[in-house]
Amino acid sequence: MGVLQLEVLVPFLLILVVVAFLYASVGHGGASGYLALMALFTFPVLFMKPIALVLNIFVSGVSFWFFRKHQHFKWKLFYPFAISSIPAAFIGGYISVNAGFYKKILGFFLIFAILKMLNVFGDEKEELKENNLVISLLIGACIGLFSGMIGIGGGIILSPVIVLLAWGNMKQAAAVSALFIFVNSISGLIGFTINEGIVPLEVLYFIPVALIGGSLGAIYGSKKYSMNMLKYVLAGVLTIAAVKLFLV
Repeated sequence: MGVLQLEVLVPFLLILVVVAFLYASVGHGGASGYLALMALFTFPVLFMKPIALVLNIFVSGVSFWFFRKHQHFKWKLFYPFAISSIPAAFIGGYISVNAGFYKKILGFFLIFAILKMLNVFGDEKEELKENNLVISLLIGACIGLFSGMIGIGGGIILSPVIVLLAWGNMKQAAAVSALFIFVNSISGLIGFTINEGIVPLEVLYFIPVALIGGSLGAIYGSKKYSMNMLKYVLAGVLTIAAVKLFLV
């Protein structure tokens, strides 16, 4: 790929570990953050999607492990989303999107991620209710398709939906979203590679750094839950990236 020189690689990796930490702390793989970071460092669009999906798989897997370990995972809440999202993510991953259109879609999803970071969607409900099977299947299919297209796992959308519909609390939503991101990222990556997509070898440099940040974030987030200042900083980074994407 030859995108980053040493003097640029170091700050990229330093920010990457923070992004992975913050996202894993709320049960996410961090793809929207990685994509924003790659946009800021002017990565080729062709490589942004596969790199984000690969990092997503590792970080969301670690995040799920710790949230499940602390008994926040609800299988009944998870499986309806997964049934429809996995094939949809495969289709989305297979689809090749025009670079200009891709940037606009990504910019839109970054706005959604910013709102999630700023807690615009509100707090968890006190009284929870059972998830609706049909609605869950529809939500899973829609999120899966778009997540595969742009290279995210979809947790940044799913978790606020779960909380807004009162189907789970924050930590339950985090645990379900982590596994949702994991399976969708794998499915999307398979679809991408089957369509002759290339995963750059340089991603091997990024995986250990993302795993360190993701592991620490998952350990912290599965026990505690307050990092407001860091979330505001990340929201600022995402905003800059979103503006850049819309203006390019």
